[in-house]
Amino acid sequence: MDRRDLLAAGLTGPLLPLAARAAADVPSGTVKPDASFPIWPGDAPGLLDKGFQDHVLIRNPDPNFPDRAMDHIRTPRLDVFRAANPNGAAMLVIPGGGYSRVVVDKEGYELGPWLAARGITAFVLFYRLPGDPWQEPSNVALADAQRAMRLIRHQAAKWQVDPRRTGAMGFSAGGHLCADLATRFDRKVYAPIDEADSLDARPVLAAPIYPVVSMDPAFAHPGSRALLIGKDASDAMAAEHSPERQVGVRTPPCFLCHAEDDATVPIQNTLALRAALKAAKVPVETHLFEQGGHGFGWGARTQGKPAHAWPELFLAWAKGHGLLG
Repeated sequence: MDRRDLLAAGLTGPLLPLAARAAADVPSGTVKPDASFPIWPGDAPGLLDKGFQDHVLIRNPDPNFPDRAMDHIRTPRLDVFRAANPNGAAMLVIPGGGYSRVVVDKEGYELGPWLAARGITAFVLFYRLPGDPWQEPSNVALADAQRAMRLIRHQAAKWQVDPRRTGAMGFSAGGHLCADLATRFDRKVYAPIDEADSLDARPVLAAPIYPVVSMDPAFAHPGSRALLIGKDASDAMAAEHSPERQVGVRTPPCFLCHAEDDATVPIQNTLALRAALKAAKVPVETHLFEQGGHGFGWGARTQGKPAHAWPELFLAWAKGHGLLG
């Protein structure tokens, strides 16, 4: 089995010895990426526990509606969904999980094939979590996102993508990471290790979807805030990790969407980010749906609801901002 099969097999259940994982396989009917590769050579920087390992949760074993999540990530990686007829565009897809896990299916493997079918090569990011044993845990996810963008551009010829047409999309806490990348793409959060790190980490556009944004206790998502910066974080720490307070003139155009009835991440997060983007004169499109709750993703959960249209709305907007050429 090649590395792609081994990684796919590793998503089928709790951590197993490598030989056992190689003998396993994802449930029938689930999607596999076309390729998968780690974003760091060797261990990611700042590992504090050499015995720490990746771990996967099965939240729904039904192969027709798979729901898996990684609740520990030692080896951050990109899973690639190649476009059958590439138009040169690429999207970094960042699933959510409250910074306590990274979901696999709903906000990763569901969107990857959808984008690939429309000529956009999708790179799903499995990023490090701040609750795991890393130095500077509040910045490890951003370091992975920056590194991922740089690697996509460095390997553009291999994946048949245009490095000038590479965007980012994230969901919930992954939406926070997407917005963090869009606003702190040039913040030094790791030491360069190779020539890829000389490239720009700024996405050409960003789409934080029902995002965690602010670390303001008044409307922050409590779990994400506690894991990312700690319950007793200073005002300066909270400001550093609140993308609405980091928007600048080089922040890329943003596409935002959220459901009014989201009971998990208050819609004020999206509204605060929109206000900051408007104040900085950064182009922004915003869609607020009456119904959808939190984590609606795309697919069966949104069938028959207006929120099901958000990916097509995103594509139409992205075309106007150069993603599709």
